[in-house]
Amino acid sequence: MSLKELLGEELYSQVIEKAGDNKIAIVSDGNWIPKEKFDVKNQEVKDLQEQLNNRDEQLEELKKIDAEGLQAKIDELQQANEQTKTEYEEKLQQQAFEHKLHDVLKDSGVRNVKAVKALLDVESIKLDGDKLLGLDGQLEALKESDEYLFQSDEPEDNGPTIVNPGNPQGSGTNQDNDPFAAKLAKYN
Repeated sequence: MSLKELLGEELYSQVIEKAGDNKIAIVSDGNWIPKEKFDVKNQEVKDLQEQLNNRDEQLEELKKIDAEGLQAKIDELQQANEQTKTEYEEKLQQQAFEHKLHDVLKDSGVRNVKAVKALLDVESIKLDGDKLLGLDGQLEALKESDEYLFQSDEPEDNGPTIVNPGNPQGSGTNQDNDPFAAKLAKYN
């Protein structure tokens, strides 16, 4: 329905005369949007445009990044990490070997662990679980060649034992060496 049909011929000509060159729209035909709703939609469009601009800038920044360089750096860091892990595991193995060797040497009656360790071919000794392979033969050879490095199972002979017979009367004092004992003996 047009405005002319809605208002009638006479009223329509009065409105057109008053409006002049300005156009008059019919609000009820769905072509009119309230200003608040328009402002909200307009702000949404501006926000979306700003987001698009930000994304475009981010994409440009990402294009500047050297992907091959980053991959090379990642590979380098992974290799360094693997090397550090390997070195750490080797260090732990070496510590376990050292502790086990020390314990076995102590248990085998070595007087000076450091001295015996210096005489051993440590490179040929391997730690296998809880056992040291290649150590027994070396220890036996050292016991034969350098027996003084090991504690013996036999009691030590310190030479003759000198016993002071003391008092022949059995009192446990030696009157010859004790001047007071001689005086006490007079009063007994």
